[in-house]
Amino acid sequence: MTKSAPTVLFVCVHNAGRSQMAAGYLRHLAGDRVEVLSSGSEPKDQINPVAADVMLEEGIDIRDNEPKILTDDQVQASDVVITMGCGDACKFYPGKRYEDWELEDLQEKTWTRFVVFETTSKVGLSG
Repeated sequence: MTKSAPTVLFVCVHNAGRSQMAAGYLRHLAGDRVEVLSSGSEPKDQINPVAADVMLEEGIDIRDNEPKILTDDQVQASDVVITMGCGDACKFYPGKRYEDWELEDLQEKTWTRFVVFETTSKVGLSG
């Protein structure tokens, strides 16, 4: 069976903010043209409610998403793996495209429109 759409995996430590926001934007923009996964090396129990509120202001609802633990199966199934500060937690597999986005851990920061701008510019939404 051939794969109909490329798969992109977003990975950060807690899978409660950065990776969820980036995944939300890509799902919103690409629809079914891209399969989007999101995981964390040390996931939290829930999505950061402030991240969810900020995304809702953008018209993207991630409130029902749940942080997930990063698995080898997810990495192997992905065409593109985008990490956001999770270090060596994501194993390297030949034939995959890897990118490391330098987005600060939002758990420690004040959520502002700048945070949204920084994330959207990485996903390719800013002009």
